[in-house]
Amino acid sequence: MTQLIVIGAGLTGLMAAHTAAQAGLQVRIIAKGMGANHWHAGTVDVLGYHPRDSRQPVRRPLESRDVLVAEQPGHPYARVSPEEMQAGLEAFTRLAQEAGLPHRGSDEPGRNLLLPSPVGAARPAFLAPEAQLAGELGRDEPMLIVGFQGLRDFYPQLVAENLGKQGVTARAAFLPLSLVTRERDRNHVQLAKLLDEPERVAGLGRALRGLVKPGERVGLPAILGFQRHREVLASLVEQVGAPIFEIPTLPPSVPGIRLHTALARRLEALGVRIETGMEVLGFHGEDGRVLWVETETAARPLKHRAERFLLATGGVLGGGFQSDHTGRIWEGIFHLPLTLPQERSRWFRPRFLDPAGQPVFQGGVPVNGNFQPVDPASGQPVFANLWAAGNTLAHADPIHERSLEGVAIVTGVAAVKAMVGDRAPANS
Repeated sequence: MTQLIVIGAGLTGLMAAHTAAQAGLQVRIIAKGMGANHWHAGTVDVLGYHPRDSRQPVRRPLESRDVLVAEQPGHPYARVSPEEMQAGLEAFTRLAQEAGLPHRGSDEPGRNLLLPSPVGAARPAFLAPEAQLAGELGRDEPMLIVGFQGLRDFYPQLVAENLGKQGVTARAAFLPLSLVTRERDRNHVQLAKLLDEPERVAGLGRALRGLVKPGERVGLPAILGFQRHREVLASLVEQVGAPIFEIPTLPPSVPGIRLHTALARRLEALGVRIETGMEVLGFHGEDGRVLWVETETAARPLKHRAERFLLATGGVLGGGFQSDHTGRIWEGIFHLPLTLPQERSRWFRPRFLDPAGQPVFQGGVPVNGNFQPVDPASGQPVFANLWAAGNTLAHADPIHERSLEGVAIVTGVAAVKAMVGDRAPANS
């Protein structure tokens, strides 16, 4: 029998499965889809803004943890010690390196990077892939932001203008899209795959060399290769003779898909089975334990049995929680208790972009110090062999506070270590 089934193939599920495989467990991942990796920027945000309504990004997120958990004692970061946070992030860094997609942080250890967003805003991130590092806003070199005529969802003039408002010297330029493809309707993922071809990279390199001025660094939409991404980036840097960086664009996110693909391949090489397109519809439990979960098939539901289960399906935005017009909201597989208000009128604040965020995104599954879902009334685990991690957890708004990947990584690793008895709870 499988020793652990992880439900969810996002960053939480991948990190949990990797930790379990390293501990010697036989692991399977089953998931409805690919998880949130396909729409995030490929970076790791640990804590970008605190308090939530702050306009200034957090400078040193690991040092800000104590303040955060003092104010929000139920936050997922309160379930782990500072040492466990650091260890979880280092585990991700090692895995990404092994997977061939290294991520690094600031040259000043512990500090957030500030990278350009798709519209030129400052975007705090703790770790970033190599292809984004030269875009750090604190560097001195002026920027040349290059777009392609007819390419949707990337507007270099807007990016350069907004960077200028922040004191970054930047200018914009356009190249013909025909350098990459003769077809007009191609998304960024398709363009990235086309740029795996060396002859297209050579043509782009020649064109960029004709645009760049001495001392500039070059920002491009995130389309610099897919399978051969690192080779494409290195080739362009050599041809152009200037630092080159990618700016993530709207989903589908090329850096996020690259990361998911690289990590999934590494896990499969370690013997982890990843099965997507399998939506878990229900479960069966006896004597306080989950015996199996079931997924839909064309004929009849398919039962998946395991000794242990880890829930990593995300919250409202990830599809882990369901709701209806009456105001009822529930966890979609095990019907676990949620900390969300059951009155629809209390889900949202009057302002859509309220600086404090929306209550519906701040609730989730309550867990104990070992990341086991608990009954709020008794504090006891709902099931003895069920754990939860990532953005399924209660008392955080990871998108608003820019902690999405940090929560996913740190709690995914810590939950499995708690499961196998390799840690002491930081807070029960």
